Amino acid sequence: MPSPSRWTLAATILGSGMTFIDGTVVNVALPALQADLHATITDVQWVVEAYALFLGALILVGGSMGDQFGRKRVFLLGVLSFTAASILCGLAASPHALIVGRALQGIGAAFLVPGSLAIISATFGDAERGRAIGTWSGFSAITAAIGPVSGGWLIEHVSWRAVFFLNVPLAAIVLVLSLRFMNESRDPSRTARIDWSGAILAVLGLGGIVFGLLEWPPLGAGDPRVFGALTVGVSSLLALAVVERRARNPMLPLDLFRSRTFTLANVLTLLLYAALSVVLFLVPLNLIQVQHYAATEAGAALLPFPLIMFALSRWSGGLVARVGGRLPLTVGPAVAALGLVLYARPGIGGSYWTSFFPAVVVLGFGMAVTVAPLTTTVMGAVDRQHAGVASGVNNAVARIAGLLAIAVFGVLLARTFDGRVRPRLDRLALSPPARTAIDRELPKMAGVRLETVSSIDPPQRAAVREAIDEAFVSAFRLVMAAAAILAIASAAIGGALRNSSAPTSQIGP
Repeated sequence: MPSPSRWTLAATILGSGMTFIDGTVVNVALPALQADLHATITDVQWVVEAYALFLGALILVGGSMGDQFGRKRVFLLGVLSFTAASILCGLAASPHALIVGRALQGIGAAFLVPGSLAIISATFGDAERGRAIGTWSGFSAITAAIGPVSGGWLIEHVSWRAVFFLNVPLAAIVLVLSLRFMNESRDPSRTARIDWSGAILAVLGLGGIVFGLLEWPPLGAGDPRVFGALTVGVSSLLALAVVERRARNPMLPLDLFRSRTFTLANVLTLLLYAALSVVLFLVPLNLIQVQHYAATEAGAALLPFPLIMFALSRWSGGLVARVGGRLPLTVGPAVAALGLVLYARPGIGGSYWTSFFPAVVVLGFGMAVTVAPLTTTVMGAVDRQHAGVASGVNNAVARIAGLLAIAVFGVLLARTFDGRVRPRLDRLALSPPARTAIDRELPKMAGVRLETVSSIDPPQRAAVREAIDEAFVSAFRLVMAAAAILAIASAAIGGALRNSSAPTSQIGP
């Protein structure tokens, strides 16, 4: 029979796995729920972004509360609140109700995700922690891969609502395993008093920045709501640094950043996850809108990535114990950068096996080498009693990296696309009504629907489509090259790490 620590690991995998599944499967459900709830495009965007907003804004609070009040207790609170919110999502009768449910899911996930890693760090000793984290990250990858497949089947044969109700039996298993086998742990240096000032400033800071970045594209940088949100966010984070430095029991102990390893590992996380987020955001658009893959084919095209992560997770989790953190955190991001360069190579058409498959395999291998050693390095750079807040910081950095990357690289993509497509359209001698109609559609980039433009004949429509597709591919290539530069920079950060987390003779292979 497996030991209690193994059942604890299983509970943390299933608990955090619920959040990872929802993070991938909801995108597959968007068309069905949009039709059922008569949602606008803005409503659909907020169904996705409300979850990410509250998860990113509150994940530090979740990690800190676990350290203060008990990691098991806060983890189970996250499981219960996430499941209740999932039920609300499944019962939602309007877009606004669904958006509220998704926001509540984000709050529950903010307690779940950092708690799962902190519990692993408190349960396993130095010799086993790397492999345990590797197992956790591997199963996290495989649940993210299963999500679109299982969710697609449920949407097709049952309903999009079943995607959210799927969390109920999973949560029941997590509760049984946790109550039976999981030990409580906390940071004994903390009191039961919550650092409310720090919590409020963290929510305002991260929430303001996230809101400003999400609303930047539709509203514009000069919109008072965007400027105000970003101003509030930045000001709140600056105030957070001052308040936490003076607080008796800070939510975010700034002493963590005295560790050079902890600081550099989080900079590496910021750069590498920014590059990865660009891939996960743009590659499906390229595959579906330009390469004309079906949605299922596009999901399958990315499937090698999580499969490689899963297959190599335990091996990579043991790398720190064998060679230290610096080597995998240098080689892994460098290999990932090569994968990004390969993504910049394909044009329009061509076989998947010679165009996109090499890129996803190389990128997957690079991330597999990196992720478990990076997590182990972050958690090992601080005292075990601070594991919850360390996990929260690193998770927040990874999510903020994605939001920043999509906002910044989205501007680069749009400007490059616009600069490529308009000169080609000028040479097509389109009628003024046709050109006006096409210009209205161009902000959609490769998602332009030319069938709505009735004032152009079929040959012109084909020429316009070719111009749009080639402009998008050109912009896509530039963005992938820029993302590769970020990955190379993260490899340089990895090379600057000291091998202080490297094993001694007390840590087994």
